[in-house]
Amino acid sequence: MRILISNDDGYLAPGLAALVAAVQGLGEIHVIAPEQNASGTSNALTLGRPLSVFEAQGASQRGFRVVNGTPSDCVHVALTGLLGHRPDLVLSGINQGANMGDDTLYSGTVAAAMEGYLFGVPAIAFSQVDKGWHELDAAARVARSIVEQALAAPPQPGPWLLNVNIPNRADADSLPRRVTRLGRRHASEPVVRQISPRGETIYWIGPAGDAREAGEGTDFHAVANGSISITPLQVDLTDHAALPQWHTRMAAGAA
Repeated sequence: MRILISNDDGYLAPGLAALVAAVQGLGEIHVIAPEQNASGTSNALTLGRPLSVFEAQGASQRGFRVVNGTPSDCVHVALTGLLGHRPDLVLSGINQGANMGDDTLYSGTVAAAMEGYLFGVPAIAFSQVDKGWHELDAAARVARSIVEQALAAPPQPGPWLLNVNIPNRADADSLPRRVTRLGRRHASEPVVRQISPRGETIYWIGPAGDAREAGEGTDFHAVANGSISITPLQVDLTDHAALPQWHTRMAAGAA
């Protein structure tokens, strides 16, 4: 078993160290993570400049390799030459803050796992629901248990992708686990305007909106009711239900 681990909070993040420690003994572990916090970078690849890779120097990051790019860069570079072998599993996290609903489209944590999935490798993204790293040890125990469960009984042949959100609770490893679908959020809060020291108007992206679709069966509902959310994801964004209508409209337009 060869396991590749990355994240989007950067190689110094406590959540990354916790995930690495949690899966010790399950196989040969390789850590390749971003140099800087890369939250919200989604599936971005760095194409306009070369990427550098260096060995981390801190005692708690011994053996980690660091890329001056995005989470997707880390996994992409690892799988296309840096590792020299194909891993059996890609893990990402443990992220500081939830990745649920529409947030998964922006998440670098989910993107790192998805990059592995795109290359045909099973992958899991782990996030704690609240920021602050509270009860991280419990979240790490949950991560190991889910990895063991998934590997013991894969749900399907070929690659699969899971998005896991864990409440920040000391008893997280005893909470119910719900297999969920993605909920939806309202639009983000308004942009935040400020004046820079040079007198220029600058803008901060506003906070995420409240949950809009958070009914039973969604990831939002699961964590709000004290459960761990496990959402199987796919990459196909095709609106299959609308395909017949578009075929009809486009055919009529061509005539």
